[in-house]
Amino acid sequence: MEENVVAVIGPQSSGIGHVISHVANELHIPLLSFAATDPTLSALEYPYFLRTTISDYFQMNAVASIVDYYQWKRVTAIYVDDDYGRGGVSALGDALASKRAMISYKAAIPPNSNSDVISDILFTANMMESRVMVVHVNPDTGMRIFSAANELRMMATGYVWIVTDWLAAVLDSSASRDLKDMSHIRGLIVLRQHTPESDVKNEFISKWNTVAHNRSITSGLNSYSFYAYDSVWTVARAIDQFLNSGQQINFSTDPKLHDSNGSTLRLSTLKIFDGGEQMLQQLLLTNFTGVTGPVQFGSDGHLVRPAYDILNVGGSGYRLIGYWSNHSGLSVAAPEILYQKPPNTSAQQLYNVLWPGDSTTTPKGWVFRNNGKALRVGVPNKASFKDLVSSRGPGNVTGYCIDVFNAAIKLLPYPTPVQFVTIGDGTKNPSYIGIVQMVAANILDAAVGDFAIVRNGTAISEYTQPYVEAGLVIVAPVKQINPSAWAFLKPFTLEMWCVTGALFILVGIVVWLLEHRINEEFRGSPRQQVITIFWFSFSTMFTSHRENVLSTLGRFVLIIWLFVVLIINSSYTASLTSILTVQQLDTGITGLDSLISSSLPIGYQNGKFTKKYLIQELNIPVSRLVALNTIQEYADALNRGPKYGGVAAIVDEKPYIDIFLSYYCNFRIVGQQFTREGWGFAFQRDSPLAADMSTAILQLSESGQLQRIHDEWFTRPECASDDESQVGATRLGVGSFSGLFLMCALTCIFALVVFFIRICWQYNQYSSSEAASEPSAPDADAIQRRPSGRSFKELLQFVDKKEEEIRMKMKRRSSDKDNQAAGSSDALSVTSAY
Repeated sequence: MEENVVAVIGPQSSGIGHVISHVANELHIPLLSFAATDPTLSALEYPYFLRTTISDYFQMNAVASIVDYYQWKRVTAIYVDDDYGRGGVSALGDALASKRAMISYKAAIPPNSNSDVISDILFTANMMESRVMVVHVNPDTGMRIFSAANELRMMATGYVWIVTDWLAAVLDSSASRDLKDMSHIRGLIVLRQHTPESDVKNEFISKWNTVAHNRSITSGLNSYSFYAYDSVWTVARAIDQFLNSGQQINFSTDPKLHDSNGSTLRLSTLKIFDGGEQMLQQLLLTNFTGVTGPVQFGSDGHLVRPAYDILNVGGSGYRLIGYWSNHSGLSVAAPEILYQKPPNTSAQQLYNVLWPGDSTTTPKGWVFRNNGKALRVGVPNKASFKDLVSSRGPGNVTGYCIDVFNAAIKLLPYPTPVQFVTIGDGTKNPSYIGIVQMVAANILDAAVGDFAIVRNGTAISEYTQPYVEAGLVIVAPVKQINPSAWAFLKPFTLEMWCVTGALFILVGIVVWLLEHRINEEFRGSPRQQVITIFWFSFSTMFTSHRENVLSTLGRFVLIIWLFVVLIINSSYTASLTSILTVQQLDTGITGLDSLISSSLPIGYQNGKFTKKYLIQELNIPVSRLVALNTIQEYADALNRGPKYGGVAAIVDEKPYIDIFLSYYCNFRIVGQQFTREGWGFAFQRDSPLAADMSTAILQLSESGQLQRIHDEWFTRPECASDDESQVGATRLGVGSFSGLFLMCALTCIFALVVFFIRICWQYNQYSSSEAASEPSAPDADAIQRRPSGRSFKELLQFVDKKEEEIRMKMKRRSSDKDNQAAGSSDALSVTSAY
């Protein structure tokens, strides 16, 4: 810095980079580093720091993509405890969080630690549950980590080791004789900065090999070598552009930089580069193709197109299993090919991996922690429903839910010690969401019991596969109907009986009118005809009428009427059967709608989510809700009813209600189940144990053991009838059949209108033929002078006559008219002759 420099290339250490960046800021000298990868160096605090390699921010996103690809949720971060290590692990935590994963344990290794310290740190890390190790250290410490891990048998089957690019740099730089024995690092996944193949790169490698051979250099090139070479060209091009633009290289002193008494720093010799800002801008405008590919800075100050090779270490070397790029994520195609296509992170892919222990099966990445601590399982100490879960003392818990949990634990592929912790005093139900919150706060590792899988619980914890189907139902008191001599009248209301009877009479009259003129069975004395009307209409109820219907209109009306009678008969039979066999509700609540619309008090189980659901989802006032704890309280509240300080109904999950109804048979479930959820065990967020327990529960279900556990706890005799449909039978009214009645009435009216139109037409024809048959004019005048009342009487008499008789008379009159016309013609002929 004393030599009036315009730019600095270096340092190779992130820690030194933090220190030097402060000096570079004061002197306005751009600082280009090809090896300081700490993401925090990109902060606005260091405007003159320019990274000419890939930041660990992108490398940790690549690691997180690998973790997500294999569906691991927790990793152990092993890192060197300096700026480089802490910055990288911080970026790793953020990257994992975006993939719904996390760092479960951080193993910080102090710089310059010896092998014993490293072994102790790895031993502690091995006690944790995660088997996915992310190693982010420097080369000096790194190789000793794998030696210690090999001694601790941490390079065996089941472990995963993901190593950042420092190991790739070591492998690429080491001579072949130094890599003869790589057995202690077999199965590792290693990242390396991706540099695309090109003629420029191949030419540089060829020149390097020539120089290395001539100078007896044994170390090879690694990716940092390529970035160092491009960094020199970046500065050279920027200086060239700076001078070509007419800028001058000038320096000025800073009065703030002076030597204090006894100081040997010689700060007074440092000078500020006046063109530092312009030089920095020229560097940011760099755009050329180097040995690392395109050398260009984005708006965020990072190199464009960050990408990594993903390597898998074998016995004598390593092989490429894929790539990662900020453009398309994991792939087996080279990033430079994918950058020519639109971004697509949906199709993630890697080649097969050889894992530690020479295994080809993807490790689970997680085991139960081996630190001597048992799983802390919270259990609600309830005041009721002891069959589900109950406590008989510290750590002594029993119940159906506990048996299911213990059976599932035994199916796990690793030993899992359990310590049950009871929550509650046993006299009042504890808050279930409060227990789940204790799991989320790491006070408990899991919560076991009758925990419903609800929305506010899943937001803070991880639930297993449901082992019981549950949902909210309504239970209400019912009463038995007393036998009655007039029970047969109850299926229909009074209005229904009246309308049905009137319709029977109407149809009988209509059919009689339509059949009277053509059917002998509908004729006779007035008394016989009235009897026929009533007999015919009411006998159709049983389809036992003896009279045949001959007219087309009559048959049409009868078909519609028989259909109506069929519906009425079926409905009456069903309603009467229901009324004689079902139980009736005391409170009138028949389902969810009637429960909400009423103002009656509602009971719920204290501590469960039911209260919150009734208030927030159904908008039921808090004043209507009554907290209950025990089965006896359920029964007492329902028996007292709203008038005596009880409740009209209780809303609870169906498993509880099933247990309650097995003790008390004078209550029934009304309406339908109106929510759908299940019971599961709660674990901490993203806990791998939750997924393993879900698999175990499915195994219990498929083997039938889950059902056997259920039968062992719930085999008591139940009530004689638990048919939910046999509650709240109702009487049938006119409204239920208004459509049928209207259709029948319209059919009768239509038939009558057609009938009377036909009668009027026939009567008109009959009257005309009768008038034509009377020859004398006075008689015709007399007919015209008949009073209208007599004409109506004649119309009624005409209607009462048989249609066959009418036709015969009309035919005879027509013949007489023809004979009269023929006689008149003969008389005229005789007169003419004389």
